Amino acid sequence: MGKNLSFFIAGLLIGLLVCTGGFSWYLSRAGSANSSNTRVLKMAHALDPSHPVHVAMVHMKERLEAISGGKVSLEIYSSGVLGGETECLEQLQNGSLALTKASTAPLEGFVQEMQVFGLPYVFRDEAHFWNVLTGPIGHELLEKPQARKLRGLCYYDSGSRNFYSTKKPIRTPEDLKGMKIRVQNSPVAIRMIEVFGGSATPISFGELYTALAQGTVDGAENNVPSFVTSRHFEVSKYFTLNAHTRVPDIVLISTIVWDSLSDQEKIWVQQAADESSIFQRKLWAETTAEDLKKVKATGVEVIEPDIEAFVKKAEPIYKDYDGTPVSALLERIRAVK
Repeated sequence: MGKNLSFFIAGLLIGLLVCTGGFSWYLSRAGSANSSNTRVLKMAHALDPSHPVHVAMVHMKERLEAISGGKVSLEIYSSGVLGGETECLEQLQNGSLALTKASTAPLEGFVQEMQVFGLPYVFRDEAHFWNVLTGPIGHELLEKPQARKLRGLCYYDSGSRNFYSTKKPIRTPEDLKGMKIRVQNSPVAIRMIEVFGGSATPISFGELYTALAQGTVDGAENNVPSFVTSRHFEVSKYFTLNAHTRVPDIVLISTIVWDSLSDQEKIWVQQAADESSIFQRKLWAETTAEDLKKVKATGVEVIEPDIEAFVKKAEPIYKDYDGTPVSALLERIRAVK
């Protein structure tokens, strides 16, 4: 009778873990049924294994194993095997996944200050951008999502976002007048296109190639590597390096998992993440340079415009944030050398 009761209780506990999404996390903490003492943390994202983000995560795994002496490791799932960006974030919040990568864009709903990354020309240049992210402001923003059970470990580069078009080149803000430009479903992005005189058209990224080819939209905006991997260069023959926004990615860890780590394990994980950030930034720069050569070779006209004209045109957007935490953050960012 006692033995049957024990089996019943054990079965009930396992059932509860499965239902609450905690069973896979429990296995990760226990070493995924390994006989070794290695703690394995599950990490997932929706990108291709060839993407600089995935390559940097592999580097993080290798460094984590090296500095911990094999006591902590990562188990990485790519290509959306465990879901897209939103699904991975949800799994971090319930503790069934340890780590993921997310753009700051979907984090705007959790942390209002994250909206600053969607505003055009917040950063003077790439050096200013990284001085902000690696300084006090960047560290503060990494810790902001903790109320939602998310903790930022480091930033990954995702380059600058630039306009590209199918029918005519965009050399000045005036060229955008009347053009239908695909944007992410973001109020900040929509407002930016309106200020430039265009018509903002939110369309899912997966449908964008067809929309460009069929003329549903006249253009879009993104970074150089995404322009290449999506093959949008096949239907968009003009790419303008106007760098209106720099929206970083953040490597996030579930606070449920983070709080379960020992102080030493936290040091190892943070160090591996920091080293992967430096590695990823270098890899991103190399990839961007190579991809820019590729698009030029396909006949795409790469335009280097007068960016100051775009900066001046974007100024009315900042007034929308007067008196908000975003406005206060903007002032601090501008003060960074």
